[in-house]
Amino acid sequence: MAQTKPDITGKRLSVADYATNFGDLHPPLDAHEALVESDRCYFCFDAPCMKACPTSIDIPLFIRQIQTGHPKSAARTIFDQNIFGGMCARVCPTETLCEEACVRETAEGKPVKIGLLQRFATDQLMADGVHPYERAAPTDKKVAVVGAGPAGLACAHRLAMHGHSVKVYEAREKSGGLNEYGIAAYKAPGNFAQREVDFILGIGGITVEHGRALGRTLSLAQLQADFDAVFLAVGLQGVNALGAANDDAEGVTDAVGYIADLRQAGDLSGLPVGRKVVVIGGGMTAIDVAVQSRLLGAEDVTILYRRGPGQMKASKYEQDLAQTKGVKIRHWTIPREVIASNGKAVGLRCEYTRETDGRLSGTGETFDLAADMIFRAIGQTHVDVAGGKLALDGGRIKTDDQKRTSLRGVWAGGDCIAGGQDLTVAAVDDGRRAADSINQFLKG
Repeated sequence: MAQTKPDITGKRLSVADYATNFGDLHPPLDAHEALVESDRCYFCFDAPCMKACPTSIDIPLFIRQIQTGHPKSAARTIFDQNIFGGMCARVCPTETLCEEACVRETAEGKPVKIGLLQRFATDQLMADGVHPYERAAPTDKKVAVVGAGPAGLACAHRLAMHGHSVKVYEAREKSGGLNEYGIAAYKAPGNFAQREVDFILGIGGITVEHGRALGRTLSLAQLQADFDAVFLAVGLQGVNALGAANDDAEGVTDAVGYIADLRQAGDLSGLPVGRKVVVIGGGMTAIDVAVQSRLLGAEDVTILYRRGPGQMKASKYEQDLAQTKGVKIRHWTIPREVIASNGKAVGLRCEYTRETDGRLSGTGETFDLAADMIFRAIGQTHVDVAGGKLALDGGRIKTDDQKRTSLRGVWAGGDCIAGGQDLTVAAVDDGRRAADSINQFLKG
């Protein structure tokens, strides 16, 4: 392999190209399009789409409300179950959830565009600038929520609805969690994540303190002493190592951190990107960083995944999206060594893999790929910020079906708990379930 000089820089494209590349991936429906699409729904009595929704939104009802000219009522139906309905309409993998279960998909291979209809309705109501819910009469109970991501804010909102006072502690400078820092920029342009946070906090009764992290400026024991209940939504702070030789070479970086930098960049042209980019992983983070590298001007982007396409966590739709953007996906491959020159990555030595009786192993056959930028997108790990006080399961916090932890008065949800789906919509469901359980606990 020719060891070319690394070329990691910004300003590869014109201002117009950046604006086009990072525009809305799925432009919203207008009023006429929404009416036409809503008319395609069969309004099934058993609603398989609703059963496939992690938050159990009454999908036939909200589509009927759109069809009859009441999109704001439709939004209320959605928000009753999922206060993050606006963002979930943009980022939820509807193609493998509600739309895959749609009878139109089974009959015609063309489901009702549930995600776009949900966006149409929620955008209509959010544009009013008036919060659709009122708090119950204030109680004298105080709840601490650690983490201002989807799980934490969903829990805080529902607790506020019950009249409790909620204080949210967030480690970062902004609220929103992965909605703000972790998703592809083209999925939620226009600062939508912060607009949604403002919308959710509009109910009142919730205060947020930024720069406060459990295990650093907060302790679980102190929270238990100061509040009547605690909900932990701390996400995943650790990043899995690449496990290849020379993986500390310059140019090898964490995909999660890079996406966060991209989301916060005021000028995309200033974000450095390589000419030849390799991404290690098979989930949504791998797809997002690969596609965005192409949109930033990378000439050659390749995703390497250790198993086959059917075993990738990223949906087939997302895999297809990546390839339509010019990203190559190579399966049955693992990294063995980062090839470096003067401490900088210039390539990656890989080994082909195979699966025998469910076990993965290397074949011994290797090949080299030129790469001046290598992204790790091989998953995150839970960091025990509770000082060993909580029971864990598989390295994450163990909870029951009401999201109660092993400590009385402490609940948890989102990516930090065992058995989670690592989806925004699933995190929202965790927060809602925990809030209802906390409310019952506080009522005695």
